[in-house]
Amino acid sequence: MKYLLLIISFFYSVTQIYGQSETTNRFRFIEVKSHFGAFLKSDNALGNSGILDNGYGGITVKIGWQPTNPEGWASRYGYPSYGIGAYAGFLSDANVFGNPNAIYGFMNFPISRSDKRNTFSIEPSIGITYNLNPFDEETNELNTSIGARAAVYFNIDFGFTYKFTRELDLLYGFDFSHFSNGSTFKPNNGLNLYGINLGMRYHYNAAQFKKDNNPYTNNVLPARFKRPSRSARDKTSRNSISLYAAGGVAQSDREIGTNIVFGTFSGVLDYEHQFNEMHGVTAGVDFFYDNRFREVEASERTLTGIHAGYDFSFWKLIVKFQLGTYLSDDKGKGTFFMRPALRYNISKTVFAQIGLKTLDGGSADYIEYGIGLRPFKW
Repeated sequence: MKYLLLIISFFYSVTQIYGQSETTNRFRFIEVKSHFGAFLKSDNALGNSGILDNGYGGITVKIGWQPTNPEGWASRYGYPSYGIGAYAGFLSDANVFGNPNAIYGFMNFPISRSDKRNTFSIEPSIGITYNLNPFDEETNELNTSIGARAAVYFNIDFGFTYKFTRELDLLYGFDFSHFSNGSTFKPNNGLNLYGINLGMRYHYNAAQFKKDNNPYTNNVLPARFKRPSRSARDKTSRNSISLYAAGGVAQSDREIGTNIVFGTFSGVLDYEHQFNEMHGVTAGVDFFYDNRFREVEASERTLTGIHAGYDFSFWKLIVKFQLGTYLSDDKGKGTFFMRPALRYNISKTVFAQIGLKTLDGGSADYIEYGIGLRPFKW
């Protein structure tokens, strides 16, 4: 349910972006893609069982919006498009994995110039996967990858678009997908998929109906947006101090196959420096509390650490990546931890953030759901 509420919030944010960029032309598109590929195998019983040898297939359907406001944020990033999508997958053996479905949001960043017939773009997607068949000690002991019926869905697509007609694009590319529940329930080795995709995209102008809805009219609006030159980004540097508090739940290996979870807490004090509108760096200190350490007193379930990281900003969103180490005893978590996260700026002072704290080597420790403040800015 937490995942679902976060995804709904993300979709609401996407619709707000569209509302800010509405103009006379309302460019939209519908897209269908097929996906084929293989699994990245890990050295465990599942990877050695042969179940993953058959690969995977999938279908995605998307509806997208294209911002056009020359004064808006999108103009400074090459006018990326965005939208919502649905995924239906076929993962090798349905008895082990189930037939996963996903709902997600995506953003497509164009890399090639707009005057090219064949263009390249990078498209990240994030959402929720459901209809999984989780690990069960008696009925599904082979599935050591997923311990819950729902998981986070992440995909990044390196795609090419061939502008075939006025309305139609032919799509092809390669992508990487990841399914994980962030160790909320174990086992959680995760599923990693890589492969190729093929599809079509249909462009249309939603303002056509208001202008002239006669099916035989020659009074036709353009079906697709021709990107102009990119506007200059704001190069003003900024500094701030932020405070962030986050909670979560997770399992340890002792609770595998049960519904028992324990609370976790992360507190972060950060110094943040933005070089310009797009790039920034952070450095700060961490305080962690992990209630899974049931064998020690509550006062001994804490850890402290330090970290540094990079921020990529667009619109009200910030994609963060941090690398840290512990100042205290790591209590078996490893020397280093990482924190990939997505932040949404509710206002200039308040933000919400979801991130994944990892263990040494990058495996999931727990998901952080939090809110923060930037009380000092200069």
